Amino acid sequence: MTEKTLDKAPGEESTDGNPPLERALSNRHIQLMAIGGAIGTGLFMGSGKTISVAGPSVIFVYMVIGFMLFFVMRAMGELLLSNLKYKNFGDFAGDLLGPWASFFTGWTYWFCWIVTGIADVVAIAHYVAFWWPDLALWIPAILCILVLLALNLPTVRAFGETEFWFALIKIIAIMALIVVGLVMIIMSFETDGARASFTNLWEHGGMFPTGFMGFVAGFQIAVFAFVGIELVGTAAAETKDPERNLPRAVNSIPIRVLLFYVGALFILMAVRPWTSYSADESPFVGMFALAGLVGAAGVINFVVLTSATSSANSGIYSTSRMVYGLAREGDAPKVFGKLSSRKVPKNALIFSCMFLLAGVALLYAEGSVAEAFTLVTTISALCFMFVWSIILISYIVYRRRRPELNEASKFKMPGGLFMPYVVLAFFGFIIWALTTQPDTLMALVFTPIWFVALGLGYLMVRRNPEHAAIRAEHDAKVAAEHAARRARLRA
Repeated sequence: MTEKTLDKAPGEESTDGNPPLERALSNRHIQLMAIGGAIGTGLFMGSGKTISVAGPSVIFVYMVIGFMLFFVMRAMGELLLSNLKYKNFGDFAGDLLGPWASFFTGWTYWFCWIVTGIADVVAIAHYVAFWWPDLALWIPAILCILVLLALNLPTVRAFGETEFWFALIKIIAIMALIVVGLVMIIMSFETDGARASFTNLWEHGGMFPTGFMGFVAGFQIAVFAFVGIELVGTAAAETKDPERNLPRAVNSIPIRVLLFYVGALFILMAVRPWTSYSADESPFVGMFALAGLVGAAGVINFVVLTSATSSANSGIYSTSRMVYGLAREGDAPKVFGKLSSRKVPKNALIFSCMFLLAGVALLYAEGSVAEAFTLVTTISALCFMFVWSIILISYIVYRRRRPELNEASKFKMPGGLFMPYVVLAFFGFIIWALTTQPDTLMALVFTPIWFVALGLGYLMVRRNPEHAAIRAEHDAKVAAEHAARRARLRA
């Protein structure tokens, strides 16, 4: 990212006459987007599998992942606020690491959400079949894509409102589960000879009943539940009062992880022993069914449906903004760098929606849906980890080259000198964990294909004379910053 491309802050008139992105997302939008990003469909549908493979130790799995990703978010927050002309993390990656980083980060993030969005479209079609089993699966899939396009085309505020209500449904569902579960524990509710009690957490083999490797297996599944936690970073250019609202959203993440993930799982395994959970069922459905809630499966199916739609909605929003940013930088066709009269990147939005149609084809593919979903979600999680790693590496470079900005920051990353390395080492541990199971190992083998294709694409982009000028400008800026650093050290 160069000074040329960052010469106007979001909200100012651009030099080419294109209307700027509008700061229309309020504090409540950003807060609920942060919650929606932190609470994925994986919590509702994937938690049964994590409990069955890791037992009560899954509580620590979610705590560790949430703890590590909090530092990724703090690094991202400090970087975005160090220069309000950054539209998203692709911008500061390009500015600090070079044009290659902007290209790889932007397109990989786009790929992350497209893959996730395709999985969401497949899931949505099957959730709708719960009520209308005779309906052709392609109908709800196509309708979903059209609805998402209609929700995002009017204004960014329309997207914010949609995400607000989607996130609110998730929150209400989880809070209801916690309250119902607590009542069942207090009343010593019994089912199948087991009594609801906090002692269920350690009386069935202890907190680590499946051993260390069972604990490790929990990380493979749980990490996907956190994809989208960085979503507020793609909304930076459209956030009102970012210096106030962005820190509030980031700082609330630990509380949300403790309440929504750890709290919900704690209650689930206290009401019923972990051994009674299956990878094939949603623990939420089982909990409400035990409580005697009429139509429990239908209620949770609705919640999961909205959760998947929320994920797809977030994906459409974030990918359109990333493609818009790439086009403005010269890393994507210029037609995607134009905004509509309502200040929405319409062309980039339609482009991303077109790729979701692949989900319609997958609906009729042969083979296990569960196996395909595991492959898709693992590839997505790996690509998200690449983006999170780029954020951390950008922060390390920022601390070294621009110490004056770090010193002046009002939102410093805690442990900024060493925590980026700790989190990067943790990501290395996750990659190792993915090699321990055949289904996730397959995803690990396929994922490099994307980066090879991306590398070939970048070699083509580099031939553009404009891109060569951007690289030269970046190199000159880096040389000037190094010279200034040497001068400070001599002084």
